[in-house]
Amino acid sequence: MTALEVDTPTAYSRQVGERLRVIRKQKRLSLQEVEAQSDQEFKASVLGAYERGERALSVPRLDRLAQFYAVPVEQLLPREVTGSEATAALASPSNKKLAIDVAKLVQLSGSPFEMLARYLRLIQVQRQDFNGRVITVRGDDTRSIAAMLDVPVDQVADRLAALDLVFIPAD
Repeated sequence: MTALEVDTPTAYSRQVGERLRVIRKQKRLSLQEVEAQSDQEFKASVLGAYERGERALSVPRLDRLAQFYAVPVEQLLPREVTGSEATAALASPSNKKLAIDVAKLVQLSGSPFEMLARYLRLIQVQRQDFNGRVITVRGDDTRSIAAMLDVPVDQVADRLAALDLVFIPAD
């Protein structure tokens, strides 16, 4: 075996572990809470070893963990960011951000709200953000939301506020 063959799985295991930790923390769970809520299926010590990259994770185990966290399996795996993705992320306008309360949105019924909820889930997957409560949309996203809500772009924030969907953090 070459040094590369030995180092690559270890580095990859650490990257998988980092993803596992990020998702767990986004869900606001401690290792002990995962153990308790999974009825000891995922022991805190074993999950910690996965997160540190010290222990290999089988595919069926990875699938069960994804189900437990309610995220797609691919979100538990690291991915490389291509040069064009990095450039696009830096170039996208980040002004005019708007925080939408996803928990309140899913309680609304009707085609525009279901479409908006699907759109926000897509953004969550792209950003690998699974806190599930709030998502911040950017300037470019508001154009799509305006079309879904059938309002002019400059009225998206007002419409969302009227629906009580704008998230305002408690101080």
